[in-house]
Amino acid sequence: MTDLRKVQRTPTGTFFVCLPRKWSELHGLKKGVMLALSETSDGKLFIDPKYGDEPQPRDTCLTAGPYLGREIIGHYLLGSDIIRIQAKDVIDLDAKNVVKTTVRSLIGLEIVEENYSQIVLQCLLEPSGFPPQKILRRNYSIVAGMHRDAVNSLIDGDLQLAKSVTSRDDENNRLYFLLVRILRTIIQNPSLGEKLGLTTIESLDYRLAASLIESMGDACVQVANKTLEMNGVKPSEDIRKLLLELETVCYDAHEQALKSFINKDIATAVHVRQLKEKVQELTTSIEKTAKDQPDVMPQTLGVIAVIKQIYEHSVDLADLVV
Repeated sequence: MTDLRKVQRTPTGTFFVCLPRKWSELHGLKKGVMLALSETSDGKLFIDPKYGDEPQPRDTCLTAGPYLGREIIGHYLLGSDIIRIQAKDVIDLDAKNVVKTTVRSLIGLEIVEENYSQIVLQCLLEPSGFPPQKILRRNYSIVAGMHRDAVNSLIDGDLQLAKSVTSRDDENNRLYFLLVRILRTIIQNPSLGEKLGLTTIESLDYRLAASLIESMGDACVQVANKTLEMNGVKPSEDIRKLLLELETVCYDAHEQALKSFINKDIATAVHVRQLKEKVQELTTSIEKTAKDQPDVMPQTLGVIAVIKQIYEHSVDLADLVV
């Protein structure tokens, strides 16, 4: 509820506004207490009654159950600093393995205490040390490499390269989870966003951008899995040339999409959308050519559908600029 107050002025020219009584009592304010005032980039003024106080860690307690892994990830994303897993009697071996596997997938989360009935996890990250822009760039760098290698593994029938793509998806997910955690923290604590140079609205855009890039990584895994299904069989020379050309266009699309998003460049964003006709032309050509190689036609059609999906994610990413 908004509390409207009139600005007043002393005879000497100082402006002042009286603080609401209930709010002041709630935070234990007394005469002489120091408050921190900070101005945001859009002119808002934040009043911090806990100036100088150490922030209290957010503590969550979970019961070992069938969805333990998902619950740990969920509370990590919500910003919990301490996650306690408890059982009435004993935490069984399967639950302990789920905890340890989940911890490995979350950056900064460590097991700090463990006994027969309790496991304590703590996130050791300081959010202000992880600018979202850098994490997004790093996450994209991994996904871009996955994209190029996934298509090349199919073209060359390289099973080892395909397996390396699937293994890199773990790092893709780890960075995505980290970015979501930090963005949620910024939304809950706008002063952190000021330190990191990101407004609340921009944080929402970054959250969507992170999701699109993570989805591109998942799509690359699908392409690699198609290569593994083909078990070393290569597409025909004509298909390989068309696939390589399609990969080049789509790679350029998501590379330009990220640049347009980071730099807020509308012209570059429009360029990404203008590639749609070329993508459609190439996919149609591959579909026609694939009919001449029926032994790999299902995998080939599946791959171009996924690559086209990657392009659509690129368009969505570029559209965030507008």
